[in-house]
Amino acid sequence: MRSRAFTLIELLVVISIIAVLMAVLMPSLRMAKDHAKRVHCVANTKTLALGWYMYQDEFSGKLVPAHTQDNPIQWVGAEPANGTWDQKKDSIRRGLIFPFVGKSVDIFHCPADTRRPTSSRPAAFRTFSIVGGCNGEDWSDYNKAKIYSEIKEPAMKYVLVEEADTRGYNMGSWQMQPRNRTWTDPVAMWHNKRSTLGFADGHAEMHEWKDQQFIDWNLKAMYGEPFTFGLTPQADAQTDIDYMAKGFACKSFK
Repeated sequence: MRSRAFTLIELLVVISIIAVLMAVLMPSLRMAKDHAKRVHCVANTKTLALGWYMYQDEFSGKLVPAHTQDNPIQWVGAEPANGTWDQKKDSIRRGLIFPFVGKSVDIFHCPADTRRPTSSRPAAFRTFSIVGGCNGEDWSDYNKAKIYSEIKEPAMKYVLVEEADTRGYNMGSWQMQPRNRTWTDPVAMWHNKRSTLGFADGHAEMHEWKDQQFIDWNLKAMYGEPFTFGLTPQADAQTDIDYMAKGFACKSFK
């Protein structure tokens, strides 16, 4: 005896039920995926922070140079702004910190970083930068630390930042003016208005941003909109500058 086939109405009902279930489940699946990327990013940042810490431990407290150039070689090597990701990865392999992070290039990239190189827009592979106060470029606002003991309260001072430089790679070290309370370089917020920071004691944590003016400024850098380096926060946008100025790792402020 032949089985009865589904009628059109029955098929439409089944399809409707599947559609409803997908609508219910998709937000949960997206949340789970986003959570997994956050966990992965924090793990990457912790590995970098521990590698940064182990470097100074190996070299009698001397901090790894935090610029991005080859002469002399720094924590990472110089990279071509318009180069391929393979070329950008090679610059990481040349860096002084690479042997201290398990020789893994992927550690330097946030899994939620959506930037990809195109013919019209270069993109960074390396998501993370070291702050300028930790043996980076000289800056008018602070005296940089060159040895680990010059960083006071290392558990409270961040040394690694997710950056969204618009020039094809994260050039130099990440900068702000903590004493004068102004922003210089943008941060990357690949985790729904959150960024991962690595601290001088080797731990990492995710920070949620609060000030909409600061968030909007960074989103322009992240998604290729017209962007200008440097931002003076408005009177009602002080929460984030307070946090980052207080935690900025350096020897002292000028």
